[in-house]
Amino acid sequence: MPILIAALLLVPLVVLAVVVLMPIALVQRYRVGTSRRRARPWLATINVVGVSVSMVLFLIGAALTNIWVSQSFLYACLGGGAGMMAGLVGLALTRWDIDAGVRHYTPNRWLVLVITVVVAARIAYGAWRSWHAWQVLGTTAAWAAASGVAGSLAAGAGILGYYFVFWMGVRRRALGAFRSD
Repeated sequence: MPILIAALLLVPLVVLAVVVLMPIALVQRYRVGTSRRRARPWLATINVVGVSVSMVLFLIGAALTNIWVSQSFLYACLGGGAGMMAGLVGLALTRWDIDAGVRHYTPNRWLVLVITVVVAARIAYGAWRSWHAWQVLGTTAAWAAASGVAGSLAAGAGILGYYFVFWMGVRRRALGAFRSD
């Protein structure tokens, strides 16, 4: 019985910790995202493979979600395409340099900020809209459609599309396919 009481007290504390620490996590994400990094082909390859697997699983999930929430798969595909275009812009705006024969890159600060804000805003908006839809509608199917699931899928696919194209470009650049700047 004491373990059950402790578990019931622990759940709200974990939720509170996540909410309180979210701004710190976002600032750290921005700082890491804008730092100068060494272009390592093996790391870029791992990231490309990981994002590719994530994209496939994400699209499968969006297709299954389309059963309950109409146009979810379409929104996910459109978001992924927009993210890929943003990835091309990100590669064009990334600063490349060679220091002691080692290639480094620094992502564009404004683009990293936009991506971080999109993720944070979509999380906040999704939570607010889900709560509001749940209070008004009450039924599970109507709640899922009204909570903005399709928009969240588009935002998530956009982030995956961006990172897929960006890491493909970093990998290509790190392998020396382009001349140095």
